[in-house]
Amino acid sequence: MSWELFEKAAAGYTDWYTTRRGQRTECAERALLAWLLTHFPSARSVLEVGCGTGHFTGWLATRSLNVVGLDRSLAMLAEMRRRAVDIPAILSDAHCLPFGEGAIDLVAYVTALEFLEDPTRSLAEAVRVARQGVILVVLNRWSLGGLSRRWGRQSRQPLLGQARDWSLAALRTLVRDSAAWRLRRIFWASALFPGCPSRALAPIPVGEVIGLAAVLTSTAVGAHEEGQGKPMRALDPMSASQGG
Repeated sequence: MSWELFEKAAAGYTDWYTTRRGQRTECAERALLAWLLTHFPSARSVLEVGCGTGHFTGWLATRSLNVVGLDRSLAMLAEMRRRAVDIPAILSDAHCLPFGEGAIDLVAYVTALEFLEDPTRSLAEAVRVARQGVILVVLNRWSLGGLSRRWGRQSRQPLLGQARDWSLAALRTLVRDSAAWRLRRIFWASALFPGCPSRALAPIPVGEVIGLAAVLTSTAVGAHEEGQGKPMRALDPMSASQGG
C-alpha cells in the first residue's frame, strides 16, 4: 500500500474519532493499550511507529512516558505538530528506524502494521531498537469489521479498504520470527466485541482489534546465553488471563 494515501487523508484523519463509532473504537483501543503497558511497569520511553496525526501518541504521553512519534507522511506529522506540539515527531521509514540498538524501552504500533509494505522487516527493526518489548494493536481479520474490509462496505473506503488485517495466529508467527531468541513471552487480548462495553477485554480472538505485548530479553542476556550454548526459549501462552 502506498503511504501517499495518508498524505491526502491527513487533514480530516482525526475527525473520525469524534463520531459515535470512532469514540467507541478509541475507548476500546485505549483500554487495550493500557492493559498491554502493564506488562512493562519499568518502561519510561516509547516510540510509536506509524503515529499519523499523533492521536494515540498524545495519549501515551499522558501515561508518564517519554514518547516519540514516527511516520513517513509529512502531512500526517504536520497535523500531529499542530495538535501535540510538545511531542517529538520524526519523519522516517518504519522499515529502517533511525535509532541505535536498545535505544527505546518500547516500540508501539497502533493499527499501523496493516499498512506497511514489509511488516516483517519493520518488526525486526522494532525488536532491534527496543530494550523491553514491542506493543501491537492490530485490526482483526476474523471479526465483523475484517469481513467488511474484505467483502463489504469498508472494502470500498480509500484507507480501510487497503488494510491487510491480521489473525492472532499470523501475528504470533510474525512476532516469533522477528524477535527470535529475544522473545521471552507473549501476552494478548482482544477488544471491541459486538454488544459488549467498549472497554471489555477478553482472551477470545474475535473482537475488532487484537492487542499483543511481546516481552523481550535484553541483548546482553541473549549474548551471554548464546556464548554458553543455551539459546533463549520463547514462551507463548494461549490466554490473556494466564499470561498471553
